[in-house]
Amino acid sequence: MPPWPDSLVFRRVLGRELPTIARGEGVWLEDTEGRRYLDGSGGAVVVNIGHGRREVAEAMARQAETAAYVHGTQFTSGPLEEYARRLSAHAPGDCNRLYLVSGGSEANETAVKLARAFHLARGEPTRHKVVRRSIGYHGNTLATLALSGRPNLQAPYLPLLASTPEAAAPFCYRCPLGRTYPDCVVACVDEVETVIEREGPETVAAVIAEPVLGAAAGAAVPPDEYGQRLRAICDRHRVLLIADEVMTGFGRTGRFFAGEWSGVVPDVMTLGKGMSGGYVPVGGVLVREEIVKALEHAGGFVHGFTFSHHAVTAAACLATLDILEREGLVERVRERGERLFGLLEPLRAHPHVGDVRGRGLMAGIELVADKATRRPFPRAERRAEGLAARCFERGLVVYPSTGCANGTDGDLVMLAPPFVVTEDELGQAVSILASALDDFGRSPTRLRPTASRPARS
Repeated sequence: MPPWPDSLVFRRVLGRELPTIARGEGVWLEDTEGRRYLDGSGGAVVVNIGHGRREVAEAMARQAETAAYVHGTQFTSGPLEEYARRLSAHAPGDCNRLYLVSGGSEANETAVKLARAFHLARGEPTRHKVVRRSIGYHGNTLATLALSGRPNLQAPYLPLLASTPEAAAPFCYRCPLGRTYPDCVVACVDEVETVIEREGPETVAAVIAEPVLGAAAGAAVPPDEYGQRLRAICDRHRVLLIADEVMTGFGRTGRFFAGEWSGVVPDVMTLGKGMSGGYVPVGGVLVREEIVKALEHAGGFVHGFTFSHHAVTAAACLATLDILEREGLVERVRERGERLFGLLEPLRAHPHVGDVRGRGLMAGIELVADKATRRPFPRAERRAEGLAARCFERGLVVYPSTGCANGTDGDLVMLAPPFVVTEDELGQAVSILASALDDFGRSPTRLRPTASRPARS
C-alpha cells in the first residue's frame, strides 16, 4: 500500500508514489522504509554543507523565538545586517549590496526589474530589453522563464511569455553556431554584441548569463576568454551585466562564485540554492553601489516581496556561511572536484556517453544515441529519467535534465554532491552510475522513471 494513500498534496511528480524522507546526514538520505540513498546531486544542486547540520537549525530556532517576522519596509534585523556584511567579503568588486528574497526565480525577477529601474533613474527610459542566451535557465516565473533558453519548459506557456532577444550560448559541445573552439574565436560572445546592435543599444537594459551553464546544458563551462569579452561588450553599450550564480554560487565550482574563474565583476549577481545549503528557501541579489545610489536618488526601488529581507532566512544563511568558511569547504571542492572528474573520465568510453563536463563538484554527463555524430536520443525514450531511475534503485540520487541538444531532445544527468563528500563516497557514486549505465543499451521501456524527474530549478 502507498505510504500516503489519502494524500492531498499536489505533487511535482504526478501519477506515481515517492518515498517519504525520514532523515539526512552528510551526503546520505534515509526514507521511512529504511532505504539509504547517496545524495549525489545535492537535490537540485542545492545541498553544499551537507544534511543534518544542527547548528543551522539552531540558528533558525533562536531567531524564530526572538522575532520570526517583520516587514522589510518597517524593520531590519541583526542576522540580516550581519549576513550582508559577512557576504560582502566574498562579493566581486563593489557588487556587494544585498537584497534578500525567497528563491532563485525571485532573485532573477528582481535583477531584471533592477536593471529597468536603474536606467529609468539615470534618464534612459527606452532601455527595457534583456538579452538572454539560447541555452540557459533563470527561473519559473513567467518573466524569468521567458529569459531562459529551455524550449521544453517554455512550450506550455508560450502565449504568456514575452519575446526576448536571444544570442548564442557558449556551449562548445553543441555550439549553436556550428563552430569549433578555438578556431571559432569565441564567435558566440560576438553575437551578444550583434544582438545588442540589432535591437538598438538604447533599448537594451541588461544581458543575463550563467557563468557556468546549469541544468540546461549540464555544467557547460564557457571558454576562458568569454567572460571578460562579455563584460567589455556590456560596458561599450552601457548595458548592465547580470550574472546568474543561483546554481554556481557558494563554492559549487571551487571558487566562492563561478565568475571568479574569469575575474569578471558583474553589475548585478543573483543567488540562491547553496546560499542556505537547502535549509530554507532563499534567493538573493548582490548589486553594485552605483546602482543602489542611483535608485536612492530617484526615490527608491518600486519592488518587494512579503518575505524578502526575512530574519530567520538570514540566520540560516549566516550559519551556512559560518560552516563554509570554518571548514574550508570551498577549497575542499577544488580538491574533491579533481577526484570526481578523474573517476568520471573512464565513462567517456561508454558508447552512449557523449561528453563529461563541468567544474568543481558540478558535473554533467550527456547521453547520446551516436557518439560520432552526437545524435541525441529521441525525447520519447526518456533516457535521462530512465538512467536517473536506475541510479535511484541502486541508492544514488542524480539530477536528470533534458532538451540540451535542440530544446526537445538531448539527455543528461548531473552529479553535484554536498561538499562534505569523501573520496570513498565519490567512488561509490560513480560506481553506481557506471553500473546503471550498463543497463543503458537495453530497451528504454526498462528504464521507466520511478523516483526522479527532469531538472526544472
